[in-house]
Amino acid sequence: MGLCMAELAPSFTLQDRIIRLVEDGRTTALITGLILINAVTLGLETDAEVMASYGSVLLLVDRSILLVFTLEILLKLYAYRWSFFRSGWNLFDFVIVGIAWVPASGNLSVLRALRVLRILRLISVVPQLRRVISAIGYSIPGMISVVGVLGLIFYVSAVLATKLFGTHPDPNMQEWFGSISASAYTLFQVMTLESWSMGIVRPTMALFPQSWLFFLPFIIITSFAVLNFFIGIIVDSMQMAQKLEAEELGRQPEGPATHADVQLLLTKIEQLQADLDALQKRGSS
Repeated sequence: MGLCMAELAPSFTLQDRIIRLVEDGRTTALITGLILINAVTLGLETDAEVMASYGSVLLLVDRSILLVFTLEILLKLYAYRWSFFRSGWNLFDFVIVGIAWVPASGNLSVLRALRVLRILRLISVVPQLRRVISAIGYSIPGMISVVGVLGLIFYVSAVLATKLFGTHPDPNMQEWFGSISASAYTLFQVMTLESWSMGIVRPTMALFPQSWLFFLPFIIITSFAVLNFFIGIIVDSMQMAQKLEAEELGRQPEGPATHADVQLLLTKIEQLQADLDALQKRGSS
């Protein structure tokens, strides 16, 4: 009943080793740290004095970090092959890093500013940030419905405001409510509560004393009701994202055994075999 221990020894291919490397927590921590460092260096590059003194160093750091990011992407491409492109986060990283390699000279010099997009890789690296983006994605259908309702309210209110206030010859009334587009923009300012009282509503009430009957319901409906729907939808989507993530983790099969797990299993098998040999000797004696 002898067991061949060599057959149970772990045998990992190069692809398996690379997968373990890119998914290792230390690698993730390294990439996160480099993203944060890159965010600082990109910010320092906007300072003319800093660039005059340390420009070459900052550019060297930036290029080195880009090489590390590129190496990570290449390792993932080798490890996952075509399945790499099945993950939206992998595609996101691929596009962000690819943009950084676009030649930024001549007419394409504006693309150099797009290097700052590399900081967005922090979203794909940190699970908590990924959860927030996923929640926003789940909330889009509900938010579209709210935007539709808000658009209808704005259109009706803009037409009413133009007819009620835009016909007055006062220059402010013509500027604020002279057309539907002007009324819509003015009502958007009122909705955000930015200088709505002293800047718009009170001057309007000086000419139309009963105009508060229009503005107060508009503010209550838009600022305090409809906009709060956005918050409710996002909170509900966050809970949904967490629930789906928990269910996915619950269904997810256990990952491949580590080297330590295999060694522990071998040790237990050796102990069981030793106990079995001892029992066989006792039985034969």
